Amino acid sequence: MAAAASEHQSAPDQKNQNPGKRKLLLIGLALVVIVCGLAVWAWHELYGRWSESTDDAYVNGNVVEITPLTTGTVISIAADDGDLVREGQVLLKFDPSDAEVGLQSAEANLGKVVRQVRGLYSNVDGIKAQLAAQRAEVQKAQDNYNRRRNLAASGAISQEELSHAKDDLTSAQSALTHIQQQLASNVALVDDTEVSSHPDVKAAAAQLRQAYLANARTTLLAPVTGYVAKRTVQLGQRVQPGTATMAVIPLDQLWIDANFKETQLGKMRIGQPVEISTDLYGGDVKYTGTIDSLGAGTGSAFALLPAQNATGNWIKIVQRVPVRVHINAQELADHPLRVGLSTTVEVNLHDQSGPVLAQQPPRQATFSTDIYAGQLAEADALIARLIHDNSALGGKTTARR
Repeated sequence: MAAAASEHQSAPDQKNQNPGKRKLLLIGLALVVIVCGLAVWAWHELYGRWSESTDDAYVNGNVVEITPLTTGTVISIAADDGDLVREGQVLLKFDPSDAEVGLQSAEANLGKVVRQVRGLYSNVDGIKAQLAAQRAEVQKAQDNYNRRRNLAASGAISQEELSHAKDDLTSAQSALTHIQQQLASNVALVDDTEVSSHPDVKAAAAQLRQAYLANARTTLLAPVTGYVAKRTVQLGQRVQPGTATMAVIPLDQLWIDANFKETQLGKMRIGQPVEISTDLYGGDVKYTGTIDSLGAGTGSAFALLPAQNATGNWIKIVQRVPVRVHINAQELADHPLRVGLSTTVEVNLHDQSGPVLAQQPPRQATFSTDIYAGQLAEADALIARLIHDNSALGGKTTARR
C-alpha cells in the first residue's frame, strides 16, 4: 500500500515538470529559427545580393586561320594538329616554279625599262646638241642673207640669189623650230625626274613588287605563337586563295565568355573581380579574373536566325548577354585551358565604380603581327639594286628645262 501511494504521488510531480521542459524547448527552437534567419539575412546582405554566377560559360580564344593569298600546289607541311609553332615559323610551302618565273620576268622588265628611260635622257642630250648646231646654222643663214641683201641693194647680185638666201634662212629657222619642239617633247618625258622616280620605272617596280610578294607568299608563315588545330590541307592539294588550311590557337590569349541572364546584369560593371572554376580541373583549381566587357546585344540577336519577337506567336524568354572575362595570365600558364571548355564563373558585385560600357576606344591594336613587314623592304632592296645595275649613273641622272 505504501509503494502504491508513493507512485501515485510522483505522477502529478512529473506532469507539473513537463510544461516547463516544453517551454524551454519551444524557446530554444525559436532562438534557432531566429539565428538561422539572421544568418540568412546577413549572408544575403553581405554576400548573396553582391554575387552573380552562371555555369553557361565557356573558354574562348583567337583561332587564327591560315589561308593562302595565292593559288598553289602544296609540297610541304611543316606542322600538324597539336604541334607548337612559333611566330614566323614556316607552316606550308607551295610549288614556287610559277612564282619564280613571274619574278624573273618582272626583274628583266624593270631592267629593260630602266635602260629605256636612260635612252630618254640620252635623247634629250642629243637633241640639245642638235639644237645648238641648228642655231649656228640659223645664225649662218641669217648672216648670209644680210650680206646678200646689202649686195642686192647696190646691184652687185641678182634678186634671185637673194631669194635663195632668204629660202635658206627660212628653212634653217623651220628646222630650228622643229628641233625645239622635239626637245620640248622629250624633256616633258623626263622633266624633274630621276631614273628611279620616272613613272615608267615606278610602274615596272610596282610589277616587280607584286611578283616578289607572289613568290614570297608561296611560303605560309605562322602569324602568332600557338598550337596547330584543324589541319585539313594535304600534300599535292591545289589550294585556292582564302582556303582554310589549318588554324593556330595561342593558348596564352584565352578568355571566358560567360552568358548571364539579363536579370543578373543590373549591378555588373567592367573591372569587377571574378572567380572561375572549370570542369577540367574541378574545384581544386580556381582562377581569378576581371570583367573586360559586357556584350552589346543578346546572344539571340546575333544568331544566324534571330528571333522575330514582333510575330503574333510570341513567348517571352529570359535573354542572355555575353560577358567577357579576362583570366589571370600566370594562373592560365600554370593550368592551361583549351578553347571550348566548360566553366563556372562567379562575379563579385561589391565594386560599383566601373562603367557598364567602355568609355574610350582602344589606343593601340589589340592583336598584331609583324612577320610580313620585311617582305616589301626586301623587294625595295632588290629594286634599288636592279636600277643601280642598269643605270649608268646609278639612278642619279636628271633632266630639267
